Amino acid sequence: MALAEKLPLTAEEYLQGETAAAFKHEYMNGEVWAMVGASDAHVSIAGNLFFLFKQSLTGLPCRAYISDMKVKVEQADAFFYPDVMVTCDSKDRDNRLFKQHPLFIAEVLSPGTERFDRGKKFAAYRQLHSLQYYWLIDSQKKSVDCFERADKDDWLLRSYSDDHAKLTLPSLQFEYTLGQLYEDIWLDPADEVQGNF
Repeated sequence: MALAEKLPLTAEEYLQGETAAAFKHEYMNGEVWAMVGASDAHVSIAGNLFFLFKQSLTGLPCRAYISDMKVKVEQADAFFYPDVMVTCDSKDRDNRLFKQHPLFIAEVLSPGTERFDRGKKFAAYRQLHSLQYYWLIDSQKKSVDCFERADKDDWLLRSYSDDHAKLTLPSLQFEYTLGQLYEDIWLDPADEVQGNF
């Protein structure tokens, strides 16, 4: 007996299915995969970053979102759920299901997703013309890789691992220490294994 051919989904079919899905899925080039549950450290780090943004964005025409809001990367035919993102573009106010013009995106790394977050996902995110900052935040040790878009679409990397290091985003009035980002976090054990990509 022949196996049925697995047909790729269109973006429209994905969005329609996602509105009724019991759990979240990400989408890229017709392929869909389920989002696995996150660790205590992962969720807490994302929560801390979102809280810090809520404080710094007061009075700005910007909005922070945590893991349940999708970002659409049209050039990559993809939808992702960033751990934290910030958009300041008025065009994003009208779409309640996803955002398309984020200025900032952060992903909290886990052993099972780090390669994808650093590789294919970052390659897709770089196609967002609005994106100026991409942070990769470790959940096993205090470490943040901060990418910033420079001239000609080059990306500058600054890495931080000291509690007193300042994480700054002047255009978003964001200036906090690494210690504040990791406040009250129980880091994941180094040998923790999660799903593979």
